[in-house]
Amino acid sequence: MNIRKQKVLNIAHQLFIEKGYQATSIQDILESSGISKGTFYNYFSSKSELLMALFKSIFKKLEQERNELLIGQDPSDVKVFIKQVELHMNTNKRNKLLSLFQEVLVLNDPELNNFMKRGNFLFIDWVYTRFLDLFGDEKKPYLLDCAIMFLGILQHNFKFNAMAYEEENTSIQRIVRYSVERIVKIVEEVSVAGDQLIRPEILENWLPSNKTDKTLKEKLYHTVLQIKMTLNDGKDQTKPLEFLNFVLDEVLHSREPRKFLIESALHSLKTDIALSENEEMQLFEKLVLEYLAPGENAEKI
Repeated sequence: MNIRKQKVLNIAHQLFIEKGYQATSIQDILESSGISKGTFYNYFSSKSELLMALFKSIFKKLEQERNELLIGQDPSDVKVFIKQVELHMNTNKRNKLLSLFQEVLVLNDPELNNFMKRGNFLFIDWVYTRFLDLFGDEKKPYLLDCAIMFLGILQHNFKFNAMAYEEENTSIQRIVRYSVERIVKIVEEVSVAGDQLIRPEILENWLPSNKTDKTLKEKLYHTVLQIKMTLNDGKDQTKPLEFLNFVLDEVLHSREPRKFLIESALHSLKTDIALSENEEMQLFEKLVLEYLAPGENAEKI
């Protein structure tokens, strides 16, 4: 996203916080950001599209930071999961997302509702995937139920703590830790009971996608984490890290990934002798090519 467009998003976000989404007009955004109506519509087709772009921008950054917390850590360590959830809740609080979500719900805008619904499904899917890391495949049949219960516990603990102790005195760290400790016990209980409400396979209906794409996405994130762990601490790794993040971002978040730029970044990464001989780097390149052209490189992976 170019700097000017991001600036418009930031200004609109501040207006939404101060005045509310509904009370903020496109004209308000034009005047505060100093752009013309033509420029606005070159960036966004509507105010609702701007709001969706804002949410995407916030959660894209959150996703990157959330994955970085796993670097050099054991994915099955519950303390790492707690830090990731704390990051998510702090992001919500810092960006005043709860009030924006509540406003969107009462608008009854089909496009925004579908967008928000997909966002909820994506968060459930992430929690479910992390629960697989924490509790293992043997508990898989019960982990979607537990992911849903966990989000309910978390949401209501935050809601009623804010009512009881005023929002500014609400401890995100304490609430997250308390909620996670409760769900750990629940996972054990439901797995022993063998009781299931919703089969995990339903996620494929909630989030229609190419299963291969989803698997590749997970492999890409994991491989980048492994590469970052092997980078020499004694050497300036700013450029390699920038190239890695650029390729990952371009592949996973661009509507039309620019293949020539991706190939150029990969070439630049391989000019580093240590990286060119790195097995994880070689795997990363193959995964990227497979993601860009499914099937063509599958036999190489």
